Amino acid sequence: MSVTVIADIVGSRSLPDRASAQQTLDAIIAEVDEFGPGAIQRLTPTVGDEQQGIYETVEMALSAILLLRLALPADVQCRFGLGIGEIRSVPAAGGSIPDGPAWWAARRAIDEARALQQRAVPAARTRVVADSDESSSVQDAVKLANAYALVRDQLIDGMSARARRLTYGRCRGRTQRELAASENITQSAVSQTLSHSGAAALVATFVELSGEWK
Repeated sequence: MSVTVIADIVGSRSLPDRASAQQTLDAIIAEVDEFGPGAIQRLTPTVGDEQQGIYETVEMALSAILLLRLALPADVQCRFGLGIGEIRSVPAAGGSIPDGPAWWAARRAIDEARALQQRAVPAARTRVVADSDESSSVQDAVKLANAYALVRDQLIDGMSARARRLTYGRCRGRTQRELAASENITQSAVSQTLSHSGAAALVATFVELSGEWK
């Protein structure tokens, strides 16, 4: 069962340099795809500020999105909708068009993420939706994934730019000594930042999820 992902850039119309933001996003997507869970189809720009991709499992998609959220600068943030269901291709002039229940579910998911962000949960950036034909066990797993995503997004939203960089580095296996050198701070400062920001919990969840694909 593959998982489709639709991502859009938050507030893209108000960005001072839209082209530069897209270049930054493309570079970080490529970096995460090289290190993290390889996508069946890497997130690629489609129309406007939207990117689309496909991952083998929800765990792989959530792992990749965690890395992206940590690596992206504060002024280039994305929303992510994950769809579970059948993936189809519709033949068309110039190539096939991605279609099917998984894509429709991903579209609903990103709409839900946007609605949550605009109302009850401003920090919400990630949502999972399964097609209604999926089994009850899949629907139950989606509820757990969404609960996790809400808490994760809230934690990331409260982090400083440095804390996100350090957490990203720890997810990638870099030592505190290496991170201290890259930030030009002491190892003690790295340890304190990671401890106070909740980074350890994010790194632990990344390890848990990555156990499904490493």
